[in-house]
Amino acid sequence: MTTQEKLAALEDIMELDEGTLKPETSLDDIEEWDSLSALSFVVLLGDEFGRKITGQQIRDSKTVQDLLDVMEAEN
Repeated sequence: MTTQEKLAALEDIMELDEGTLKPETSLDDIEEWDSLSALSFVVLLGDEFGRKITGQQIRDSKTVQDLLDVMEAEN
């Protein structure tokens, strides 16, 4: 999955328009980044990447790039 496809997947779970997210975007600046989006991200990681993430890892994520890094990390 390319970075653009990952960004599109994140935009989809947050119900944002295509092209809205950039890697440097702060999660605090995204009103749609809420507990439901975080849960959807957990499901996306499991379904698409076979990965698990802890609540602490989600809380430690500050930018979209942090989420992309989790998606790209080795199992």
